[in-house]
This record gives sequence, C-alpha cells and structure tokens, in this order.
Amino acid sequence: MIKATIVDRNFSGPLAESMESYPDGLLVVLDKPLRWTSADAVRKIKFTLQKHFHQKNIKVGHAGTLDPLATGLLIICIGKATKISEQLQAHTKEYVATIEFGATTPSYDLEKEIDQTYPYEHISRATVEEALKGFIGPQEQIPPIFSAKMINGVRAYEYARAGEPVEVKAAPVVIEEAELVEFAPAPSGRPAATVRLRCSKGTYIRSFARDLGLAVGSGAHLTALRRTLSGDFEINNAISLEYFLSSHTFAV
Repeated sequence: MIKATIVDRNFSGPLAESMESYPDGLLVVLDKPLRWTSADAVRKIKFTLQKHFHQKNIKVGHAGTLDPLATGLLIICIGKATKISEQLQAHTKEYVATIEFGATTPSYDLEKEIDQTYPYEHISRATVEEALKGFIGPQEQIPPIFSAKMINGVRAYEYARAGEPVEVKAAPVVIEEAELVEFAPAPSGRPAATVRLRCSKGTYIRSFARDLGLAVGSGAHLTALRRTLSGDFEINNAISLEYFLSSHTFAV
C-alpha cells in the first residue's frame, strides 16, 4: 500500500509549507513532455520544491526512465517516497508505440538518421497482426546499443557514441499484450503501425520495434512512444509540468 501523498489530477492541494507535513514523501504523477529527459523533469521539480519548502536537501528521483523522444507517465518520487522507487518500477507498464516499417536507424528511433532501407510492399495489417502474436509471453530481448544499459560500469550509449564495439547481452522480458491499434501510411509513405503494449519492467520498446520489423521481413524503427500506465498509475490522472507549477499545487 502506498502511503506517500500523491500529486495528480485528484490532488486537493496546495502543498503545505513544510516537507515535514509529508512524512511518507510525495509522488508526482507526471505527463513528461517531449524532448525532456527524465533527469530534466527531476531537476525542475526538485528546484521548485526547494524554493517552496525553503530546503535544499530534498531527495527527488523517478521510477522508470523515459527516453527524451517519449512522452507520458513518469512517477517522480520525493522525500521518503524515493525508498519505494524500485518497488514502483517493478510493476507492469503499458505503452502506445508508433513503428514505421521499411527503414532502420542505429538508435532504433528518431534520435539517429535512417541508415538503411528495406522492402515493405508485402507488409499489410494482417501481416503485422500475425507477427504480434509471436511476441506474447516471456522472451529474451537485446537492448539498444544507444541506451542507458550498464556494461562494465559504463552506459551503453557512451560506447555507441564513441564508436566502440560492445556486446549488449539479451535480458528476459515479458510482453503480456500486443494490440494493433492502427495501420496506416507514415508521412514518408512507408507503412506504420500503432501498437498498444503491456509489458514487464526492462522492456525496451525501441528493441521491440526493431524485432517487429524483422518479424515481418523488413526493417523498422520507433517514431513515437507514450507510456500510458505504470502499475496502478494511469496517464488519465497524470499532470503536466505547467499544471504542477500552477496554483493547484502551489498557493499563489
């Protein structure tokens, strides 16, 4: 049972004037904006709370990183709530991902430019739906080289950016659900699929995009990603940074 005070759309606010009023800490249910890193969001919220509580030594972290090109649910843990961040990360996640077929990038998403193109004329809605069936259940997934995965004490993306070859080992993940929401041409003219995924902690949706491309006999990369659920937290109750900074949270 979560004892921390939850700051979301149901929060009656504003916050009290002292952090001592929240002995179990705070959880901010944030809708992370595009191009912000998870660390950016943590820094912004920490700075705001330091000013509000007139206290510098406030612990702030998050429960599960979102890439800069992803949006959606990011749980910010504050004070003693940082102690349950790993517990929160362990829960099932849900994403809505848009995957474009016929081309790949080194990062498996739009962070890097297209490096290779593939035939895609044979890909149809039925092709994708059939391929998705093969992803349900436990599996071994290879994380992207452009990721925060630790290898010999170094982030994988640091090797990638330095052009150093490194082996990224497969890790066990579970995909519980994979539903095709939409199949339509992307702005490039290549086919794209919007897929709702429910999966375990540690699942890389960029790797899923790569693997789905292989499964349909082509290449693919992720063009949009939104996290919509993490455990009991849903995107419908999440708040924007602007909402968090408003009088709903802080008296003005």
